[in-house]
Amino acid sequence: MPASKRPRQNRNEKRHLDIRDVARHARVSIATVSRTINRIPTVDQELADRVWKAIEELNYFPNTQARALVSGRTRLLGLLVSEITNPFFPELIEGFEQIAVANGYEILIGSTNYDVSRMATCIRRMLERQVEGVAIMTFGIEQPLLKELSSRDIPMVFVDAGPPGPLVRALSVDYAKGIDEGVHHLAGLGHHSIAFVSGPLHQGSAQARKTAFLDSLRASGLEAHSEWLIEGSHTLEGGMAATEHLLSLPDRPTAIMCSNDMIAIGALRVLARARLNVPQEISVIGFDDIHLAEFVYPPLTTVRMSRKDLARGAFESLLSVIEKREAPRPGDWPIPTRLIVRESTGSPPESPVKKARQRITSR
Repeated sequence: MPASKRPRQNRNEKRHLDIRDVARHARVSIATVSRTINRIPTVDQELADRVWKAIEELNYFPNTQARALVSGRTRLLGLLVSEITNPFFPELIEGFEQIAVANGYEILIGSTNYDVSRMATCIRRMLERQVEGVAIMTFGIEQPLLKELSSRDIPMVFVDAGPPGPLVRALSVDYAKGIDEGVHHLAGLGHHSIAFVSGPLHQGSAQARKTAFLDSLRASGLEAHSEWLIEGSHTLEGGMAATEHLLSLPDRPTAIMCSNDMIAIGALRVLARARLNVPQEISVIGFDDIHLAEFVYPPLTTVRMSRKDLARGAFESLLSVIEKREAPRPGDWPIPTRLIVRESTGSPPESPVKKARQRITSR
């Protein structure tokens, strides 16, 4: 029977297919099937196409452990994220997995939830599975755990900065640009009283965002009030607690800038509960531009940091080490940011800008 007429294997059949069945179906040698599955580039393209077609027709699933034994490579990458409940990270995971699979890699995901013991478990799993590299998209990872990876010569990529080493790469996020655009946007609307709610300041990312805010405030000629600088957590609850504190102050800000969108969404909830209209009575800006930001009420003005850019930068920087490409120069993986203006920002009550607009519309 011609190969094209052979029936696809029934999923309920108990006999397990192996590489010899694929070779017979594709009319090639077992070695050709093995080299094709392991993506050896020297395989003739016509033969490789026949192998992949046979795999599809037979509904064959290659044994990844056997492939690793033959090739000496697992083609498995680790991805560590902070918390799976923050929509930012599932969006990042989706982007990283998409580009990894397209390039013949699989990923092993670990969510640390900022817990040291959980972080250690995630790293142990990755070492046991012999990952070829780890993208560490979390913050505050303990140095002894990093040594577990670096002592085994496993390439790593970090957000912002990592420990020195030939196998370490870092993605450089331009926090300053997006936050500066946000501060200038508020100042242009007439705001002079701007609060900032940061994440935990022991995290480099949170500290970098706060520093960028203070620098932008000074550049705009505005004063930073210490009582309006709140250290919180990158969670809805953190945003709610920080906003409740700001509303309890005798001198309230007219705008709140947040270190991430989860804080900002928590702030919107408290403001709605306090029956304060956003943006008529108080403005709110987030950071990250998670997908949900566009659908909260009012739609959130925020600083966009593309998860696709982060995912691509993380994957390509790991690949540069794994495939022994030329060492990158500083700034080879910059991550841009920019302000996305929606409906949660407006002129403060009784501001000169608002009065001028009212005069224009009343004519």
